[in-house]
Amino acid sequence: MNENEKIREQLLNAVNGLSDEQLNAQPETGRWSIIQVLDHLYLMEMAITKSISDKLKSDESIPAVDKPIELTLNRVVKVEAPHFVTPSESYQTLSEVNKKLSESRKAFVHVVDHAKEIDLEQKSFPHPLFKDLSLKQWIPFVGLHEKRHLLQIEELKAKL
Repeated sequence: MNENEKIREQLLNAVNGLSDEQLNAQPETGRWSIIQVLDHLYLMEMAITKSISDKLKSDESIPAVDKPIELTLNRVVKVEAPHFVTPSESYQTLSEVNKKLSESRKAFVHVVDHAKEIDLEQKSFPHPLFKDLSLKQWIPFVGLHEKRHLLQIEELKAKL
């Protein structure tokens, strides 16, 4: 979780000082704005938190072998976001999105902190590319996913 916190801090520092207009601007047709990337990260963290929580409550135990989740950082491979983590197209302020990201992180940390290590290792749910990922691997995946999008944010900032 420490690595996830470092990445979140880098992410927030990367957008600090940008105006809400800049954050909502779409420098390229068909690509998300920076605020939409942040909204996507919020939606993703909430979805992962809910899935982990649901699996922890379930009696079902499906162990998964470790996958090379560090490949998440390879932005050559494009992944279409599932509909439930597709960001809103409405104008949002950084303050609003920061509040949402803080809420999602609080919920994520709460679920992880109250989980038993054996459950994190023995339970899993599917990822679109990696297939079954253990709950334990979903934890660093959140940070890697944010790091992937941090690179995207840097690209978008350069085009503003």
